[in-house]
Order: sequence, then C-alpha cells, then structure tokens
Amino acid sequence: MKSCWWSAALAAAMSFSVSAHTPYLAPSAFAVRAGDAIALDASFAETFFVPEVAFDAEAFAVRAPDGGSVKPDVVEILKARTVVEHALAQGEGTYRFSTGPRHGALFRTWEVDGERESSRDPDVRIPDGAKVLANFQSLTLAETYVTAGAPTRTALAPRGSGLELVALTHPNDLYVGESFEFEIRYDGAPLAGQQVEVTEAVWTSDREPATTTLVTDAQGRARLDLDRAGTWIALTRHRTKAPDGAPVDEISNSYTLTFQVLQQ
Repeated sequence: MKSCWWSAALAAAMSFSVSAHTPYLAPSAFAVRAGDAIALDASFAETFFVPEVAFDAEAFAVRAPDGGSVKPDVVEILKARTVVEHALAQGEGTYRFSTGPRHGALFRTWEVDGERESSRDPDVRIPDGAKVLANFQSLTLAETYVTAGAPTRTALAPRGSGLELVALTHPNDLYVGESFEFEIRYDGAPLAGQQVEVTEAVWTSDREPATTTLVTDAQGRARLDLDRAGTWIALTRHRTKAPDGAPVDEISNSYTLTFQVLQQ
C-alpha cells in the first residue's frame, strides 16, 4: 500500500511522528438532520480511532450555527474514552465540537555527571548545573465539525488564541477530486513553515494508516488535494515559551481536526 497517496500543493518536509498519544474527537456522523442528537468519542490514542486514554469532562464545548457556545448535553467518562452526546437543537447549520484546551503531563529530563534523571512532579527541582534535555508540558485541543442541512460558516470563525486550524474550505463539504485549504495560526497569527500531518482513520491497530505531511506557506496556509474518501485527522504541533511562573520552560501545543472526505 502506498504510504503517501495525497498530493500536496506545498512541499512536504521531515515528517513528525503521531506514535505518541494524540487527542481526537470523532463524531458518529458528520451530516445529520436538524434536531438530531449526535454522539462523539474523545480519547488519546496512537492509532485513530482506537481509544486508550479518556478525557475528563471539564472543558468540552459546542459552538452553534449562530456562534454561541454551550456545554454538551451529556459527557460520560469511560475507562479508555469519553462519550459526548448533544442534540442539535438550534436547527440547521454547522456546529463546532471541541474538547477545549487541556494541560497534560510534565516532561522533564536532565543529566548530571552523565546520569540521566526525569520527573513529572513539579515540586522536584532540576539541579543547578544539570544538562536539561526536556522541560515542557503538553497542551492539547481536538475539534470536529458536524452539519445539519446545508453547511454554514459562523462556527468556523477563528478563536484567535492558542494553536488552531482555520478552515478556508468548509470541512463538511469535502469531496474526492477537490481540495481542502486551511490556515494554521497561533494566538491569531499565521504560522509559516508549520508541519501538518494528515492520517487515515483505520479503527484498528492491525493496519498501517496512510499519512502525508504538508508544510504551510508564508501566509500559514496549506492545501490538501483529496484523492481518497474516508475519515481523516489533521495534526499540528507547536512549541512556545511557557508563561512566567510555570513549572516548565516550554509548552508543547497540539491541535487535531477530524474530518470526512466523500465520493462525488
């Protein structure tokens, strides 16, 4: 099987791995009827969508077609995944579902006199003079879009904070033979030269998913030419300086968008 079957309008750069646990939010359907209830699975996984680590229930949000934000109707935490249910009560249009930003584990590793040590405890101090190999905390956000009736764009509006994928092509209007254009931003500013890895959802660990890596242009934009139907997840990561007083030096930001490509 070809490992890279999507052509990129922008040059691919060195791939970064999604073998680490990556957040996702996957709906039971991307197109529904107004008033229907939708179910979504949220988890951290190495293979999409084989759940391994559940989200907590605190930060889930739904942006309605009018741009208003509400909490989902039901959030149920299971052992390996979190199940979200929500009735699309506002009627027709596009809804944006989000896990909300989540701070994760600390990753702190250093060497003293050739001996490597590590700790995720923020109260453990890195010794003076140590060679710091890693000192960061993860911050993750997973999103997806669901449309009742015809797609609308209000829910697609950028947040303007943190790492995000801003869809230029509507993510619920993607078809084989067309393209998906988007922009990667951090705190509202476009990120040039930003890697975005797109991975096939295979729902099994028995088959290697197809992947391709894009790199954004000077305006932070990339275009994915859609050659195959299915469900996919786009992942991008970006390191930033941690705020003053944080227990780490850097924040490792991760964002994912789950979307579907349909046959014409």
